[in-house]
Amino acid sequence: MRGLLATSIGVTCAAALALPLTPPASAATARPASAAEAAPSGTARATSPDTPVTSSLPDSSLPDSSVPDSSVPDSALPAHPVHPVHRAHPTLPDLPGSTQSLPLTALARDRASGGGAADQGLPRRDVRHFSLLGVVWDDPAAELHGRVQVRTRTSDTGAWSGWQDVETHNADHGADPGTPESASGRIRGATAPLWVGDSDGVEIRVHPDTERRTEETAPGALLPSGLRLELVDPGSAPPEHAPAGPPRSRTLTTGSAPAGAPEALDPPDAATGKSAETATAADEAEAGEGLGAGEGIESGEGAEASEGSEGAEPAAMTAMTAEATAASAANAPLAPLGATQIPALDRLGTERELLALRGAELTQAQRAKPYIGPRPSIVTRRGWGADEKLRESGFRYTTKVKAAFVHHTASGNGYKCSQAPSVIRGIYRYHVKSMGWRDIGYNFLVDKCGKIYEGRAGGVAKPVLGAHTLGFNSNSMGIAVLGTFSSAKPTTATVDAVARLTAWKLGLFGANPKGKTYLKSGGGNLYGKGKNVRLNVISGHRDGFATECPGRQLYGKLGSARSTAARFQGR
Repeated sequence: MRGLLATSIGVTCAAALALPLTPPASAATARPASAAEAAPSGTARATSPDTPVTSSLPDSSLPDSSVPDSSVPDSALPAHPVHPVHRAHPTLPDLPGSTQSLPLTALARDRASGGGAADQGLPRRDVRHFSLLGVVWDDPAAELHGRVQVRTRTSDTGAWSGWQDVETHNADHGADPGTPESASGRIRGATAPLWVGDSDGVEIRVHPDTERRTEETAPGALLPSGLRLELVDPGSAPPEHAPAGPPRSRTLTTGSAPAGAPEALDPPDAATGKSAETATAADEAEAGEGLGAGEGIESGEGAEASEGSEGAEPAAMTAMTAEATAASAANAPLAPLGATQIPALDRLGTERELLALRGAELTQAQRAKPYIGPRPSIVTRRGWGADEKLRESGFRYTTKVKAAFVHHTASGNGYKCSQAPSVIRGIYRYHVKSMGWRDIGYNFLVDKCGKIYEGRAGGVAKPVLGAHTLGFNSNSMGIAVLGTFSSAKPTTATVDAVARLTAWKLGLFGANPKGKTYLKSGGGNLYGKGKNVRLNVISGHRDGFATECPGRQLYGKLGSARSTAARFQGR
């Protein structure tokens, strides 16, 4: 075996010496022939969904990283010098997603940037396909004081983007201190994720905040230890959608479950064929009708096909894993097993559902006059393609939902509405595999077209314990709007969706969207552990933690969301 390894290295070195010193002119835009080709960094490893989050260390079994990869043709090399590469990895099977984890190294000092301390990062390089990225480090208690910038190469055109900033302040998200999730030993510090679209090249630089340096501080100590660039391929949604109840149903015809048989759900915007590059006025108009824009429902066919087919178990449902079955069953009786969407209900149907779900906990006055908004349509985890084997098994609950915290994902606004499920799959994988959380942190997510998505598993009508607002995850829920809203304004459809969602979910637990409530802090940088804090029932993340989240523009819309949600509840 040693002889064979030595021979392989010798052949590789010979191939490296034969490479031309000047790359061909066509190399500037050349890209790897397929996603299965070797990652050019020896420590960049695509992990399967089952790879432990702590296993992203360099692979000592591979040859020295100074040996170029002879399997990559000259034409695939970029015009700019790239980091030395390893030999090719075996071709990977089609996975429901993967993560490449690349350790950052010291970069040559850039006098132009004024840096006295060495930056860390990676030069331009070819990588396997990815769509979302972030930076993680070893100690979750450490903060990254500095600036993280990335450039990426688009897979279809080969064009490199300009430098983009990655949000470094992300410690305000996460499980409360001292909880089992927080103390699991798997948690890492991390930046916010950034959505860049399908890409196959990357360059990154991390510049420390030198103003925080003292005479005793070593240059390398300005940044957290163990910095790694995480490149996330969110994978593809399941090719077959398991059936769901008819999304256009407006009335609950029984005491519990919606009537009607399964109906197929097209990808967002597929039904209309219109561009979802941005949320247009037409998108927002659709969202105002109660279903949310871009839902892509085939009209008419589902209701007709449902006659006489109730109780049938389609083949797609039999392929569900135990984890997927459990996540879907948590939404009973709102939707049938395997549903990709929980249909919207009218007010009468929602009130009947409230009595069925929580009737024993309601007062006589609440029974006579329930204040609850009509249930909005919600895309389930199965609908957005969650790989249920990624998360920890089982569900965790809090007692009730007294407040809703609104967030932005700070992942950028450059996604199409039809890409929202991919963005969510990327965030889910980043939270679990890169940051070490038990599941995606948010209870719900909302896209720019006003579509609502189920977040952390456990049932949309139940008080699922999330990891969204450090110190205030108990007795609350977290709603994340996909995008960055420091300067960009959220769409009308988005704000309306937040109002519709809170009117329903807070109404299940008797909360007034325009009211105030008290929550006990679990510990944070704004309120000490154990302090009872008076908050708006619909609050922004910054109300419970010193942070910019959910961005100035989205935060400014929360007053409108409160009023609209209260109106939806009939107040």
